[in-house]
Amino acid sequence: MDITTKQDVENLVDTFYGRVLTDESLAPFFKNLDFKAHMPKMVHFWSFVLLDEAGYTTNVTDKHMHMPLTPAHFERWVALFHGTVNELFAGEKAEMAKQRASLIAWTIQNKTGVK
Repeated sequence: MDITTKQDVENLVDTFYGRVLTDESLAPFFKNLDFKAHMPKMVHFWSFVLLDEAGYTTNVTDKHMHMPLTPAHFERWVALFHGTVNELFAGEKAEMAKQRASLIAWTIQNKTGVK
């Protein structure tokens, strides 16, 4: 089944970030974040990316500029994201989700100067 509805996006985001929050290398970046308030923003972002939902205007790169990220953090984030998508979905939008996640990671990594 492919990603076709906002409910699918919510399932992806909830499952993925459930894994991120228990990941040894990624969880520390979220320890001071009100995740309940943050989740709707993540769902809106991915709905914008995958379902062409209007109205998302936040600059994702700017939100990550202050974080002490390493290439290993980006690799782990992408691996968890791809694994989650592969487990839950298959199809054109699922492939797009993985491509966009890789592109987002690459863009943030390059704009923040993480090497």
